[in-house]
Amino acid sequence: MKNFLYIVILILSISPSKSIETRIVHKIQNEIITNIDIKNEFRYLIALNNSLKELDKDKILNISNESIIREKIKKIEISKYFKKIMISENHSNILLKNIYSRLGLKSLDEFEFYLKDYELSIADVKKKITINALWNELIVKKYKNQIVIDEAKIKKKIIKNEQAESKEYQLLEIIFDVENKEQIKTKYKEIIKSVEKIGFKNSASIYSFSESAKIGGDIGWISENSLSINIKKNINNLKIGEITNPIILSNGILILKIVNTKNIEIMIDYETKLKETINYERNRQLNQYSKIYFNKVKKNLEIDG
Repeated sequence: MKNFLYIVILILSISPSKSIETRIVHKIQNEIITNIDIKNEFRYLIALNNSLKELDKDKILNISNESIIREKIKKIEISKYFKKIMISENHSNILLKNIYSRLGLKSLDEFEFYLKDYELSIADVKKKITINALWNELIVKKYKNQIVIDEAKIKKKIIKNEQAESKEYQLLEIIFDVENKEQIKTKYKEIIKSVEKIGFKNSASIYSFSESAKIGGDIGWISENSLSINIKKNINNLKIGEITNPIILSNGILILKIVNTKNIEIMIDYETKLKETINYERNRQLNQYSKIYFNKVKKNLEIDG
C-alpha cells in the first residue's frame, strides 16, 4: 500500500508532458501492474465516465488501481480456459458500439477521435472489453446449469400485459455488499452522504462492485415489466431524481436512482419481449455468480503490493 501511495504522489506531481519512470506497483502471479497501467486505467475510466473528473485525482487513482487489479485477476483466470485472449470481430464491434452509443457518439470513427483526447486508442478499449467478454463467457459455462428461469411465469406476465401502456425507467445503480444485515443501514447512509457530496455516478465508481460502476452505474432504460416485484415496489412511487432505500438482492444490496421515466403505448412483440425478459433475469443471476466466482479466484491468488 505504501508503494501504491508513493506512485499516486509521483503521478500527481508530474505534468503530462514529462516522462514517468515505470515502476511495478503490484504483482499477481505472473502478471504485473505498473504505475503506467494505473495511469492508463485512470484515463480509460474518465473517458467512459466523464463525471469522474469532478473527483480528486487521488480518489480516481484509487478507483483505477482497484479496477486494474480486477482486470488482471480476470485475465489470469480466463487464460486457464481460453487458448487466446480474443473474441470475434462482430462481437467486439457490438460491444464497442454499446460503449460509444452510451457516450452519445454515432460511429466508430467518432469514438476513435474522442479517445485521442484521453491518449487512448480503439485497440486499448478492445483489449479491455475482450477480457470482460471472455470472463462473462466463462461464468456462463460454469454456472449455466444453475440458472433458474420460470418461463411459464414470464409468459403469463407478458400475455397479461400484451396491450398496455408500458412504463420505462432510466436508471443508475449501486450494488454493494456487507458482512451482515446490521451493516446495511450504516453503509447506505455512508453512500447517500457520498451521493450528496460528489453525485450518484461518482459514488457508484467508488462503492459499487457491479460492472456498471465503470460507467457511473448507468444501466440505461429498463421496462417495468422486466423488473422484479421487489424492485418495482421500491421505485413505483419515486419521482425523477429520487433514490431508493436499500433493496436486498441475492447478490448484494441495490440502490437505484431514477434519472427519467416515460410511458409508451405499445403492442407488445411477444417473442421479443419474452427473449428480453429471460435475458434480463439470466444476466441478473449470472452477475451474482460472477461476484461469487471472482471472490473465490481472488482469495486463491497471492497479490504482492
